[in-house]
Order: sequence, then structure tokens, then C-alpha cells
Amino acid sequence: MTTQAYELAVDVRGLRRRYGDVTAVDGIDLGIRAGEVFGLLGPNGAGKSTTVEILQGNRGRDAGEVSVLGSDPAAATRAWRSRVGIVWQDESAPAELTVRETVRHFARYYPRPRDPEEVIALVGLQAKADSRTKALSGGQRRRLDVALGVIGGPELLLLDEPTTGFDPAARRQFWDLIRLLAAEGTTILLTTHYLEEAEALADRLAVVARGRVVAAGEPGELRKRFGTGATVEWTEPDGAVRTERTDTPTRTVAELTRRFDGEIPDLRISRPTLEDVYLRLTGQEDVR
Repeated sequence: MTTQAYELAVDVRGLRRRYGDVTAVDGIDLGIRAGEVFGLLGPNGAGKSTTVEILQGNRGRDAGEVSVLGSDPAAATRAWRSRVGIVWQDESAPAELTVRETVRHFARYYPRPRDPEEVIALVGLQAKADSRTKALSGGQRRRLDVALGVIGGPELLLLDEPTTGFDPAARRQFWDLIRLLAAEGTTILLTTHYLEEAEALADRLAVVARGRVVAAGEPGELRKRFGTGATVEWTEPDGAVRTERTDTPTRTVAELTRRFDGEIPDLRISRPTLEDVYLRLTGQEDVR
């Protein structure tokens, strides 16, 4: 690895992984800076989960160089694993234990865990601390999974679709938790299908399609680089709704202002969203 690896929490070069005749990861490069929230986006089967599993040290690779917190996950030690927190897609908490028992139990696996009561409060489960896991709602069980991911005080937190099953209020509370952890200096890698979530949380993003990174950068930068102009919409005097896609919306509005001699009926100007850019990059523009 280059000396740049020592400035990055995660440094991946030329990562490849095959399953028989299927290439799941086809030469991915990633660089995640210490302390940032990094979003990994892509459709199902794009290679996201395989990449995260390799970074966790739970899956081997066929080729490429990988450094996570300065070490190769393929040769991970127990000390290294204690520095990495993981929130799996599947629930990992024992069904018969209470929330408090579960968090305290998992805390014993780490040399310097966070205080269990603090973590329970952090994920908003104080009122359910003495409830058994099997009695929790889906969103509450997901919060418990997050608690188990952060109980060890990780330097790097890997979140694989963490808010699946959350209602909108629970998702917003989770966002506040991620921002708090990031403010404390935790490096966070987030995979999600919620584009609003990625835009709200991530400092930078990488879009993966067919096992490759097809674009990477700040959310605003991606919209600027890969967006396709603006859409101007208005209503004609006969009631017909007109739209025009243009790279010069100000000029279009000026022309409409002169034509309507002032106020333009029902004028709307919209620019490409991150979702628009994502669908374009992953070849799904015509899916909607």
C-alpha cells in the first residue's frame, strides 16, 4: 500500500471477488478518510455487501489490496476486531435476553467498551431496557443492533442497511445518532437504499454498479457532474402544462416572463436530485 493508506481509515485498491462464474466485485477502489461518514450506494447485486464483508474480515478476496485501520482484514487480530463496529443486515441480538442484559453481555467482548446504560440511552431504548428482545418492535430491535455495533467504542463503524424497517420518525432519530458518533470522531461506512438518508448523512459517496465504482464524490458534486440540467414547468393560458429541460433555466424563465408579460402561471424549476443521478449512473433511469 502507499503512504496514503496511513491517512485513511479504509484504503482499497483493485478489489475483486468472484463466486463461480459470477464477478461480484470487479476492481473496486475506495478511500475513506478517518472521521468521515462515507455512503456506499448501489442496486441489489452491485457488490456492496460483499465489499463490506471483506472490509469486516468475514469474507476473503480474490485480488486487490485492502487496509482497514492500518491492517489487512484478512489477517485480522482480536485487537483489530475490537476497533471495528458492525451493524449487520440481519438481527444479531438473543431473543430471550432483555435489552440491558444483551448490551451488558456484548460489552464484555471489548477491552474498553462504552457504558451500557449510556449506549441504551444513545439509541433511545431506555424505556425498553428491561424488555426481552423478542417483545420489541422491528424498529426497536434495529436500534438494539445499532447499540451492539457501538458498544465497543469503535474507531470504524460499518452500517449495512441500518434503517431498514424504521418508520420516518425512528429514521430521523437514527440520523441524529450517526451525526453524534461522527462528531465524536468515529469513521462510518454506510450502505443504504434510501437516497435521502445518504444525502443527509454522508460527507462523500461512492456509487457501485456491476461490481465497479462508477462515480465518487460529495453529494453536491455528483449532482453537478452527472445531473442533466434543470426542468422548467409552467401552465399555458389554455391550461396545458408545459415542461422544458434546459441547461440555462434563467434564460428560459426570462423568455417566459416576456411572453407572459410578468407572472408565469404555476412556474416550477427543479434541478436533478441525487436520486436522478443515482438512477442514471446505475442504468435505471427508465425504471421509474
